[in-house]
Amino acid sequence: MKQYDAIIIGAGQAGVPLAKKLALSGKKTAIIEKRYIGGTCVNDGCTPTKTMVASAKMAYMARVSAPLGVTIKKFSVDMPTIKKRKDDVVNMFRNGSQKGLEKTKGLDILMGEATFTGPKALSVKMNDGGVQELQADLIFINTGTKTTIPAIDGLSDIGYLTSTTILDLDEVPEHLLIIGGNYIGLEFGQMFRRFGSKVSVIERSARIISREEADVSAEMTKHLEAEKISILTNSAVTAFKQKKNGKITAIIKTRDTEQKVKCTHVLIAAGRSPQTETLGLDKAGVKIDEHGYIIVNKKLETNVAGIYALGDVKGGPAFTHIAYNDYTIVYRNLIEGTKYTIDDRPVPYCMFTDPQLGRVGIDEAEAKKLKLKVKVAKLPMAHVARAIETGDTRGFMKAVVDAKTKKILGATVIGEQGGEIMTVLQMAMEGGITYDRIRYCVFAHPLFSESLNNLFMGIAD
Repeated sequence: MKQYDAIIIGAGQAGVPLAKKLALSGKKTAIIEKRYIGGTCVNDGCTPTKTMVASAKMAYMARVSAPLGVTIKKFSVDMPTIKKRKDDVVNMFRNGSQKGLEKTKGLDILMGEATFTGPKALSVKMNDGGVQELQADLIFINTGTKTTIPAIDGLSDIGYLTSTTILDLDEVPEHLLIIGGNYIGLEFGQMFRRFGSKVSVIERSARIISREEADVSAEMTKHLEAEKISILTNSAVTAFKQKKNGKITAIIKTRDTEQKVKCTHVLIAAGRSPQTETLGLDKAGVKIDEHGYIIVNKKLETNVAGIYALGDVKGGPAFTHIAYNDYTIVYRNLIEGTKYTIDDRPVPYCMFTDPQLGRVGIDEAEAKKLKLKVKVAKLPMAHVARAIETGDTRGFMKAVVDAKTKKILGATVIGEQGGEIMTVLQMAMEGGITYDRIRYCVFAHPLFSESLNNLFMGIAD
């Protein structure tokens, strides 16, 4: 059994920088990865999808360019070229991460699948054959999540797609049916609609992105339906049937009615599950919750001293930037002697539909539940000079502020560069800058963020 100071299971957005930092600090370190270096973000998530979203936006701009005086009479979507560009970008990011690990002194890279054999012991089934036995006082789990596959009659017979396998398509689906009307499903839905697919979104809840406020959901629904994306809410697929010609029939129940929808491809985007089932956590004594997520304390340590969980596998906000922040907390606490926790850290996020959705802090509905005394500012993008000038007035800016302290408690922005505008407000929240100061702040003209002046003009002092 080979002895290490630290072992990281999973080379995701927390595991990779943590492994490098631990090794550079003088600890003999190993990182274990069963698939690709870089984790979901680089290989199946942010990097490939946002690369393809850029292609989809270009197709959309070609279709709607006439009002700006540029008429594009004919264009085509070259899916193999889009896929190749995506693959090239992914490989660049992945290879960069791998080379960074390879040149780090004191760090071993093991490509294989790890399973606990004891509290601080692991067995690694190597991808190229053989087994290695490892042991360390510090073990960090960064194995992430995978697509949750619902139990639907006939689903296993139709060759369904996940957010991973859909990235390998080199042709545009004729009709893509998506199960799940949340962030992943909507990004892919709009993307493939712009590539030329007919798209149907099936959502169990009463509205899409149901974790957001009703006005946010309604706004996004309006814009997606304007692109002729079919959205069925309060609905569930109860069965699939596939004909010999490859066409698929989905049986969809909406309240008390049932209908049949024919499609060519099905994307499962109804949630994700932690990759913990093969880790043998019971052998280590590590506790998990009823959904399989690893339970951690506010410093990301499990119930077993010296074993930590970072990123999506521990539950909570499932974002790359949260996983990265997990790494910074754990590393600084262990190596630099700090006492950082995950308590009260900001959780900004974006949905990269078009228009973008950027969100940080609490919204109006959450403020009401908490019985906070707040004021709400809202500004349609139709009143934003930059939006008018660029010809895209979809969406709105919205902020919730404390009525007494005037501090910003949360912000939601739907619109072109929505995430960037949201980030300006996040920086104000981090620095304690009150809304009345932003109201009269000098921003460069004409930026989208300049209209934060006007957003807060709408609040009466």
